[in-house]
Amino acid sequence: MNEEKSFRDQVNTIYNLLMVLFTLFVLAGGGIIYYANNPNMLNFNNKSETLVNVPVEDDSDLIENGIHKRTGLIDAEGLMTVVNNCTNCHSAKLVTQNRMSEERWIATIKWMQETQNLWDLGKNQEIIVNYLVTNYPPKAKGRRMSLTNIEWYELED
Repeated sequence: MNEEKSFRDQVNTIYNLLMVLFTLFVLAGGGIIYYANNPNMLNFNNKSETLVNVPVEDDSDLIENGIHKRTGLIDAEGLMTVVNNCTNCHSAKLVTQNRMSEERWIATIKWMQETQNLWDLGKNQEIIVNYLVTNYPPKAKGRRMSLTNIEWYELED
Protein backbone atom coordinates (compact mmCIF):
# COMPACT_ATOMS: atom_id res chain seq x y z
CA MET A 1 0.00 0.00 0.00
CA ASN A 2 2.88 2.28 0.72
CA GLU A 3 4.14 1.86 -2.81
CA GLU A 4 0.77 2.69 -4.21
CA LYS A 5 0.54 5.85 -2.11
CA SER A 6 4.06 6.85 -3.12
CA PHE A 7 3.16 6.33 -6.78
CA ARG A 8 0.00 8.46 -6.44
CA ASP A 9 2.00 11.22 -4.77
CA GLN A 10 4.49 11.21 -7.64
CA VAL A 11 1.66 11.30 -10.22
CA ASN A 12 0.04 14.18 -8.31
CA THR A 13 3.33 16.07 -8.24
CA ILE A 14 3.82 15.58 -12.00
CA TYR A 15 0.18 16.58 -12.61
CA ASN A 16 0.61 19.76 -10.55
CA LEU A 17 3.84 20.62 -12.39
CA LEU A 18 2.11 20.09 -15.75
CA MET A 19 -0.79 22.32 -14.67
CA VAL A 20 1.64 25.06 -13.61
CA LEU A 21 3.52 24.77 -16.94
CA PHE A 22 0.23 24.84 -18.88
CA THR A 23 -0.89 27.94 -16.96
CA LEU A 24 2.44 29.66 -17.65
CA PHE A 25 2.16 28.69 -21.34
CA VAL A 26 -1.36 30.18 -21.59
CA LEU A 27 -0.27 33.37 -19.80
CA ALA A 28 2.83 33.75 -22.00
CA GLY A 29 0.77 33.16 -25.15
CA GLY A 30 -1.79 35.75 -24.06
CA GLY A 31 1.01 38.21 -23.30
CA ILE A 32 2.57 37.69 -26.74
CA ILE A 33 -0.79 38.19 -28.45
CA TYR A 34 -1.43 41.34 -26.41
CA TYR A 35 2.08 42.66 -27.17
CA ALA A 36 1.58 41.98 -30.90
CA ASN A 37 -1.53 44.17 -30.81
CA ASN A 38 -0.06 46.81 -28.47
CA PRO A 39 3.72 47.01 -29.00
CA ASN A 40 4.10 50.11 -26.79
CA MET A 41 2.92 48.34 -23.64
CA LEU A 42 6.48 47.92 -22.35
CA ASN A 43 7.66 51.39 -23.35
CA PHE A 44 7.61 53.07 -19.96
CA ASN A 45 9.31 56.28 -21.17
CA ASN A 46 6.62 56.88 -23.75
CA LYS A 47 5.17 60.36 -23.48
CA SER A 48 1.71 60.44 -24.90
CA GLU A 49 1.24 63.09 -27.53
CA THR A 50 -1.99 64.35 -28.94
CA LEU A 51 -2.01 64.63 -32.70
CA VAL A 52 -3.99 67.53 -34.08
CA ASN A 53 -5.30 67.38 -37.61
CA VAL A 54 -4.70 70.82 -39.11
CA PRO A 55 -6.59 71.43 -42.33
CA VAL A 56 -4.30 72.22 -45.24
CA GLU A 57 -5.16 75.24 -47.31
CA ASP A 58 -5.99 74.49 -50.91
CA ASP A 59 -3.13 76.03 -52.89
CA SER A 60 -4.14 74.56 -56.25
CA ASP A 61 -4.80 78.06 -57.65
CA LEU A 62 -1.88 79.79 -55.91
CA ILE A 63 0.11 82.23 -58.06
CA GLU A 64 3.73 82.76 -57.05
CA ASN A 65 6.08 85.13 -58.91
CA GLY A 66 3.67 85.33 -61.85
CA ILE A 67 3.50 81.53 -62.24
CA HIS A 68 0.54 79.30 -61.47
CA LYS A 69 2.13 77.05 -58.82
CA ARG A 70 0.32 73.78 -59.62
CA THR A 71 0.76 73.87 -63.40
CA GLY A 72 3.74 76.13 -64.02
CA LEU A 73 1.77 78.22 -66.53
CA ILE A 74 2.26 81.98 -66.77
CA ASP A 75 -0.31 84.06 -64.89
CA ALA A 76 -2.14 86.08 -67.52
CA GLU A 77 -5.63 86.66 -68.83
CA GLY A 78 -7.20 83.31 -69.73
CA LEU A 79 -5.01 81.24 -67.39
CA MET A 80 -7.84 79.53 -65.54
CA THR A 81 -9.67 78.80 -68.79
CA VAL A 82 -6.53 77.05 -70.05
CA VAL A 83 -6.06 75.21 -66.75
CA ASN A 84 -9.70 74.07 -66.66
CA ASN A 85 -9.81 72.92 -70.29
CA CYS A 86 -6.28 71.73 -71.06
CA THR A 87 -4.94 70.14 -67.89
CA ASN A 88 -7.92 67.81 -67.50
CA CYS A 89 -6.43 65.55 -70.17
CA HIS A 90 -2.70 66.23 -70.17
CA SER A 91 0.07 67.91 -68.24
CA ALA A 92 0.67 71.64 -68.53
CA LYS A 93 4.24 70.72 -69.53
CA LEU A 94 2.83 69.56 -72.86
CA VAL A 95 1.50 73.07 -73.41
CA THR A 96 4.69 74.86 -72.39
CA GLN A 97 6.97 72.72 -74.57
CA ASN A 98 4.83 73.12 -77.70
CA ARG A 99 5.21 76.78 -78.63
CA MET A 100 3.12 77.47 -81.73
CA SER A 101 1.55 80.17 -83.82
CA GLU A 102 -2.18 80.92 -83.71
CA GLU A 103 -2.84 78.76 -86.78
CA ARG A 104 -0.92 75.81 -85.32
CA TRP A 105 -2.69 76.10 -81.94
CA ILE A 106 -6.08 76.12 -83.70
CA ALA A 107 -5.03 73.13 -85.84
CA THR A 108 -3.84 71.27 -82.74
CA ILE A 109 -7.14 71.92 -80.96
CA LYS A 110 -9.05 70.73 -84.03
CA TRP A 111 -6.87 67.57 -84.16
CA MET A 112 -7.55 66.88 -80.47
CA GLN A 113 -11.28 67.31 -81.08
CA GLU A 114 -11.23 64.93 -84.06
CA THR A 115 -8.95 62.23 -82.64
CA GLN A 116 -8.66 62.64 -78.86
CA ASN A 117 -12.31 63.30 -77.88
CA LEU A 118 -11.73 66.92 -76.89
CA TRP A 119 -15.08 68.62 -76.34
CA ASP A 120 -16.26 71.70 -78.25
CA LEU A 121 -14.60 74.63 -76.53
CA GLY A 122 -17.07 77.21 -77.86
CA LYS A 123 -16.16 80.76 -76.82
CA ASN A 124 -13.37 79.39 -74.65
CA GLN A 125 -11.35 78.42 -77.73
CA GLU A 126 -10.60 82.07 -78.55
CA ILE A 127 -9.58 82.77 -74.94
CA ILE A 128 -7.34 79.67 -74.88
CA VAL A 129 -5.69 80.41 -78.23
CA ASN A 130 -5.09 84.07 -77.30
CA TYR A 131 -3.50 83.00 -74.01
CA LEU A 132 -1.28 80.41 -75.71
CA VAL A 133 -0.19 82.71 -78.56
CA THR A 134 0.58 85.53 -76.14
CA ASN A 135 2.45 83.47 -73.56
CA TYR A 136 3.82 80.52 -75.55
CA PRO A 137 4.60 81.74 -79.08
CA PRO A 138 7.20 79.99 -81.25
CA LYS A 139 10.79 80.78 -80.32
CA ALA A 140 12.95 82.42 -82.97
CA LYS A 141 16.07 80.38 -82.27
CA GLY A 142 16.60 76.67 -82.70
CA ARG A 143 17.60 74.09 -80.17
CA ARG A 144 20.97 75.65 -79.53
CA MET A 145 23.03 78.63 -80.61
CA SER A 146 25.46 78.25 -83.49
CA LEU A 147 29.00 77.40 -82.50
CA THR A 148 31.36 80.38 -82.79
CA ASN A 149 35.04 81.05 -82.04
CA ILE A 150 36.04 77.42 -82.44
CA GLU A 151 39.61 76.41 -83.16
CA TRP A 152 39.26 73.51 -85.57
CA TYR A 153 42.08 71.04 -86.04
CA GLU A 154 42.79 68.35 -88.60
CA LEU A 155 42.50 64.74 -87.58
CA GLU A 156 45.59 62.70 -88.26
CA ASP A 157 45.46 59.17 -89.67
